[in-house]
Amino acid sequence: MKVTVVGAGNVGATCANVIAHKELVREVILLDIKEGIAEGKALDIWQTSGVNNYDTRVTGVTNDYSKTAGSDVVVITSGLPRKPGMSRDDLISTNAEIVKSVTENIIKHSPDTILIVVSNPLDVMTYCAYVSSKLPSTKVMGMAGILDTARYRAFLAEALDCSPKDISAMLLGGHGDTMVPLPRYTTVSGIPVTELIDEDKLTAIVERTKKGGGELVALMGTSAWYAPGAAAAQMVESILRDQKRIFPVCTWLDGEYGQKEIYLGVPVVLGRKGIEKIIELKLNEDEMNLLNESSKAVREVMEVFDKLNSK
Repeated sequence: MKVTVVGAGNVGATCANVIAHKELVREVILLDIKEGIAEGKALDIWQTSGVNNYDTRVTGVTNDYSKTAGSDVVVITSGLPRKPGMSRDDLISTNAEIVKSVTENIIKHSPDTILIVVSNPLDVMTYCAYVSSKLPSTKVMGMAGILDTARYRAFLAEALDCSPKDISAMLLGGHGDTMVPLPRYTTVSGIPVTELIDEDKLTAIVERTKKGGGELVALMGTSAWYAPGAAAAQMVESILRDQKRIFPVCTWLDGEYGQKEIYLGVPVVLGRKGIEKIIELKLNEDEMNLLNESSKAVREVMEVFDKLNSK
């Protein structure tokens, strides 16, 4: 089996590194448009194989999509971060062109692949890849929910002074400020989190989770990479090993949760065929209202893309 990671920036290189360490496939291709970047990072990763005892070969290439042929899964991390003075429409336009080009080149060489999109703005870039690839929606998904729940679990573990391994959590909605963490579906070794922490602290953790990416940008002057890269690799693992794990994933909805024709984060069963089942939780009125607000925000961004795409 073979995995390609497009984009050898911090997120892409981290994702390739984690996949290699997990020995999920025989070969990982790391592709970038900048000469030497993917080759250098791939070589650096490969040189840790003797230290960390794995034999997955990591190969870097510059813009040569023929090397990606036959990829079972492709992770797309390509795109530019939003810069000062750049509007949301500018960011969508720029990154949509990149994701469209990447997707079309990938499909030429791996027509039956599964696509995992990490590029931002996440929900609409996943939609862009879906439109561009013409693949079934079960094979095109976005990575956001696993990252968001990881942050949520990390913050809860700090507050409760416990291991994040014991925390099970779920979030819905778009990636960003309108995401919908679900304390009602959050447990610690089976114990509802609401029995272990007071409401004010839990609310503060939920708000911190929503702004988790922004917190890191403020600290470092750039976006995160360790957690996003590892989260994308976890999706790859569930697919290739047919683990059928239940994760919150950005997926195409066609009536679920009362939403149609939209990419939105919901729990799914992730296995060898991609998204094998969408799990529809029984939300209460407040949770459904928050999800509707989140979907409204995502639709506004999708409409910007549709207008740009129709020109």
